[in-house]
Amino acid sequence: MSGTFVGMPAFPEAARAAVADARLRGNLRHATHTIRAKRARAVAEVSDWAELREAGKRIKDHTLRHLDRYLVRLEERVTAAGGTVHWAADAEDANRIVVELVRATGESEVVKVKSMATQEIGLNEALEAAGIRAYETDLAELIVQLGEDRPSHILVPAIHRNRGEIRDIFRREMSEWGRPAPEGLTDSPAELAEAARLHLREKFLRAKVGVSGANFMVAETGTLVVVESEGNGRMCLTLPETLISVVGIEKTVPTWRDLEVFLQTLPRSSTAERMNPYTSTWTGTTDGDGPTAFHLVLLDNGRTDTLADEVGRQALRCIRCSACLNVCPVYERAGGHAYGSVYPGPIGAILSPQLRGTASEIDASLPYASSLCGACYEVCPVAIDIPEVLVHLRERVVEGGPVVREGNKVVLKAAKGHAAERAAMRAARWAFARPGALRAGQRLASRTRRLHPRTLPGPGKAWTATRELPTVPPEPFRDWWRRTGGGKEGGK
Repeated sequence: MSGTFVGMPAFPEAARAAVADARLRGNLRHATHTIRAKRARAVAEVSDWAELREAGKRIKDHTLRHLDRYLVRLEERVTAAGGTVHWAADAEDANRIVVELVRATGESEVVKVKSMATQEIGLNEALEAAGIRAYETDLAELIVQLGEDRPSHILVPAIHRNRGEIRDIFRREMSEWGRPAPEGLTDSPAELAEAARLHLREKFLRAKVGVSGANFMVAETGTLVVVESEGNGRMCLTLPETLISVVGIEKTVPTWRDLEVFLQTLPRSSTAERMNPYTSTWTGTTDGDGPTAFHLVLLDNGRTDTLADEVGRQALRCIRCSACLNVCPVYERAGGHAYGSVYPGPIGAILSPQLRGTASEIDASLPYASSLCGACYEVCPVAIDIPEVLVHLRERVVEGGPVVREGNKVVLKAAKGHAAERAAMRAARWAFARPGALRAGQRLASRTRRLHPRTLPGPGKAWTATRELPTVPPEPFRDWWRRTGGGKEGGK
């Protein structure tokens, strides 16, 4: 997606380095535990949460099934309201369109609302290459940008940083980007927020071009919606003369009535708030109110290919709440950078390999970045069965098979390094299809149990390096059942 992540190692290698960082683990543990505890309390206040969750799932599934129709309706409504719609097949298309639009204004800088889609395509890097400077205005994104870092969380991109680190970044870097940090800046949250506010205000007042994403697009009216907590989004959406919004096509919802469901579930699942402090909506342009020029860049970049996968397409339901990250034991220990994508955590483990394919080492490793505990599914406000998709993608990596890439049906080759796994699964399939052979194998394993090694040799060594081999029982369950009459002997 973004050139920022090119050259990242596969997840196991990156995670190994992250787990060794005690400060990182401490930052992540504190932040994720705090957020998920608050979320649990906020969700518990809603008596019909299960019904809202099911409604969100059904709305998203319906929209994805009829996405072609709703996108055409969206384009018609946006155009009728004075906006201009651009279609981008991939990251290169989207970046070219945005660069050309900014150049047409004669400006050399833009202010940005936090946007996963623009991070996905590497827009900041593309703008920089074209001589255009992009200023992130979300507080966490500002921290990441000033620190020449990468986001590590969907909702809180700087979750891996503590207050002391943020203070040092502000002191060291703010002067290079604009107004310097105040003298004597401490790590007090109030002081850090005030330093960011003063630094950004000159950017808001000067900028002629704003760049945003959107949480939702309402096809019924051509309305875009951004929800946020700081007010920076409202400033970016109303002050500049030109607004360019880059949005994934899956963010479409049919009607305002559908939007009402997500405005209940998203705030509680993300920031544990009953409603977002700032919910901004805009429909085209209006004389004297907001930007005089509005451009909507509809981004595909692998989404149509994902839509073609009947199991994997549920990842496109995602409303970017990040609840799955905050409950994931793997993310809590490894952090977001290990995923090599702007989409970290459980949702990134299923979304990135579908948007980018599984040809690279890191994308082939992401479906394995999970314990399959199911906590992510339990908290997802649109009921994405992430464990199901993870297993589906693991099968794709190991076995290969037909997929859709760039709109064409292709057959993937099985990934390298999984020959032993494939052989083991085929042997298991052969044995389970032959009860006699399975019974004989179980009896042999029981009778030789004292000779079994504690660790496996060869390819199995990596597995037993972090796990104990299960102890083989003295006799197979079937033999015990037959001998005891179904457990009835001895009064049981």
